[in-house]
Amino acid sequence: MIEKNVIVVGAGLAGCEAAWQIANAGVSVTLIEMRPLKLTPAHHTDEFGELVCSNSFGSLSPDRAAGLLQKELRFFNSLIVQTADKYAVPAGGALAVDRSKFSNALTNVLSDHPLIEIKRFEQLDLPSKDNITILATGPLTSDELFFKIQDFTGIDSCHFFDAASPIIYGDTLDQEIVFKASRYDKGDPAYLNCPMDKSEYTNFRKELIKGEQASLKDFEKESANFFEACLPIEEIARRGVDTMRYGPLKSIGLWNPKWGDLLNRENRLKKRPHAIVQLRKEDLEGKLLNMVGFQTNLRWSEQKRIFRMIPGLEKAEFVRYGVMHRNTFLESPKLLLPTLQFIKRENLLAAGQITGTEGYAAAAAGGLLAGINASLLAKGKGPVTFPRESMIGSLMNFISNRNKILSNQKKNKFQPMPASFGLVPELTKRIKDKRLRYKAYQERSTESLNGFKKKVGTSFEKDHLLIKIN
Repeated sequence: MIEKNVIVVGAGLAGCEAAWQIANAGVSVTLIEMRPLKLTPAHHTDEFGELVCSNSFGSLSPDRAAGLLQKELRFFNSLIVQTADKYAVPAGGALAVDRSKFSNALTNVLSDHPLIEIKRFEQLDLPSKDNITILATGPLTSDELFFKIQDFTGIDSCHFFDAASPIIYGDTLDQEIVFKASRYDKGDPAYLNCPMDKSEYTNFRKELIKGEQASLKDFEKESANFFEACLPIEEIARRGVDTMRYGPLKSIGLWNPKWGDLLNRENRLKKRPHAIVQLRKEDLEGKLLNMVGFQTNLRWSEQKRIFRMIPGLEKAEFVRYGVMHRNTFLESPKLLLPTLQFIKRENLLAAGQITGTEGYAAAAAGGLLAGINASLLAKGKGPVTFPRESMIGSLMNFISNRNKILSNQKKNKFQPMPASFGLVPELTKRIKDKRLRYKAYQERSTESLNGFKKKVGTSFEKDHLLIKIN
């Protein structure tokens, strides 16, 4: 049988992972990306896998949901996680990357692959049903293409509003105020911390709440539907006096009384600060810093004015201000099989945030599965489904037609979901201790994937060329 070429639309994290998996299986693939011919409201470059929000993939620990998902992706030679590991920057117990080096590396390795053809144009319609195609156009899918997807599915689009944090120049901080530490002293002191006393916090919150908002584009002027896991900092402030202090500005685990004398701070640092704003490195040298949890829709002039109220940031210079944009996704439980094939057209697959998964590693997981299955379809073989005991399998079940509760009950509106232990099946033996329970989830996942890999190894593992990144 002659193998078919596979088309992947979109070179974000899911599209990059899918193209890599397909090509590594020995199948030719065409990767279509509209940038730089057409940009989105959030992207700034023409490079593949550009991270437009945070530069963090979440916890590295395999007994955390995000860490377990990363571990599973490494088990299947994920391009995204291998590249993230290579260009990691200090972030305590999390995996964070130098986003410029990360996306540049993805662009180069995919452009150099002998079985990947890169095409730069805007895809305005669904490819022919004769083509094996993966839609990985992400939450910022262009209007023209999404209207075509709507016509094909017959289901109105879903959406939420997402936001990105500002990035500042590291050499514009006040080093006499800002101190290095990681929460509970885990790992190296990877975060820069700006301490606030009660009065500073109260004034800051007051200005945040009354700060002037940026105008949304015409198509975004409806009532804001925020994604709860990525709320604008001003929205968090509106929800209560101490909401920020129990969220991105919490100071618990970030203060040791000995540090006051050690660092020769002022009296306010003789006790734990009322609140702390954290900054995380964007690059290994620390020239660029991300304001952790500071997604915002404030006007740029307001961001400069209000964020400079934070102790240590009085003279901060901004590389990039925070922005808000509309994210669109599919009502996937009504449309997709757990193989990520469309129920109505099995030659058409979807992957990444457009399917309703949330987070960078989750996007890569969708690309991994869609890429494996597209390569199998191209070889005339049947697709695979990841075991439910794995985090990948649980996520794919949540966004597929196996999620019958959300598919059939209108009152349970489908919303994007990050990796979570709440998605995996219960253990056969109940474990009350949360840490031990999460460890048991991790061990069960490893066992299930070892069995899965042996079972389907003849289907795809032996066919893979397993070309490594440099």
